Amino acid sequence: MALILHVQSFNHNGHKGRIAAEYSGVKVDLSPNFEMGVSNKTPEFLKMNPLGKIPVLETPDGAVFESNAIARYIAHLKPNNPLFGSSDIEYGHVEQWIDFAATELDPNLSGWLYPRMGYRVYIAQAEESLIANIKRALGALNTHLSSNTYLVGHTVTLADIILSCTLYMGFKYILTKPFTSEFPHVERYFWTIANQPNFKKLWADFSQAESVPPVPSKKPAVAAQPKEVAKPKPKEELKKEVKKEAAADEEEAPKPKPKNPLDLLPPSPMVLDDWKRLYSNTKSNFREVAIKGFWDMYDPEGYSLWFCDYKYQDENTVSFVTLNKVGGFLQRMDLARKYAFGKMLVIGNEAPYKVKGLWLFRGTEIPKFVMDECYDMELYEWTKVDLSDEAQKERVSQMIEDHEPFEGEALLDAKCFK
Repeated sequence: MALILHVQSFNHNGHKGRIAAEYSGVKVDLSPNFEMGVSNKTPEFLKMNPLGKIPVLETPDGAVFESNAIARYIAHLKPNNPLFGSSDIEYGHVEQWIDFAATELDPNLSGWLYPRMGYRVYIAQAEESLIANIKRALGALNTHLSSNTYLVGHTVTLADIILSCTLYMGFKYILTKPFTSEFPHVERYFWTIANQPNFKKLWADFSQAESVPPVPSKKPAVAAQPKEVAKPKPKEELKKEVKKEAAADEEEAPKPKPKNPLDLLPPSPMVLDDWKRLYSNTKSNFREVAIKGFWDMYDPEGYSLWFCDYKYQDENTVSFVTLNKVGGFLQRMDLARKYAFGKMLVIGNEAPYKVKGLWLFRGTEIPKFVMDECYDMELYEWTKVDLSDEAQKERVSQMIEDHEPFEGEALLDAKCFK
């Protein structure tokens, strides 16, 4: 008998076990045609969980309910699973962060969201307290992640799976960009995790909430009509919304995307792909061939050059964490690949390491869609290159060619975005 998970495909609590299964090499099938309010009321389901709650995992040895327990069970099916850490203390820390997600984040996020969706009574004073609790929890998490790529150790653990699935609910429905920008390390961590292949299988079409759901209006009852007519149906509305976003409904034909404003700019004599090919194919005499070619091609009316410096250099105390920051930034800049070329340098032989970069963008300013959609941009100071300053032009050349030493220091690493 295969493992069968009884839950809707879009349910974030169900995602915990499914993602753990991906990391553990365990096959888990979703119960076909599961319908909340119907499937979970059958006698067969109630034998597995008398509370009628989801998710429930059906196994050859019996049923397991509660999402964290299901994820643990699945992970334990793989002997010596690294999802539990590589030592006793790491195992303790994995359990610590799982409890943190269950006690500090999940009840406060759902307590804020559900009244606004009509699931519970809305009380303004209670909401204020819940938001304060969320900020307190995210503040503690932000401090931990300032020097850690993952919650425990150097790879994804069950703690990352469970905590990120909890954050997923918040980011998707109520934690807007203005709210999460107060916690830049949490943002960086969440999007790093969300872009891992085993997460993207379930979160491919995910985007962050643009606004907080409004408080349901209290409409007066209409005496001349049955009570049911005037009663709002927030659960049905939420169900439709979630299915549309998470189950990829195709009820309407997709509308054509509007053209990127950069595609409407006058043609430039500089062809970005030509420069990228020259950069990639130059194996010797780089200064004489590639750098000279860059300045011969460069069109200051159609493109602009920008230096960037990481705002929190003192936090770069661990080399691999610093390198992961840069790698995550470049990964999230993929949306600008058609319009940009970049070099990111990690500088120094010892902590704190410096992160500095050079970017070439189509247009005379940094594209607005990049600033809006790539949150890492806010973690850097951006300075437009003054081409009348020969020292700045030379700095551009040195950054393109990975010149070492750079500004008197060795390079720990140099990464290219092209």
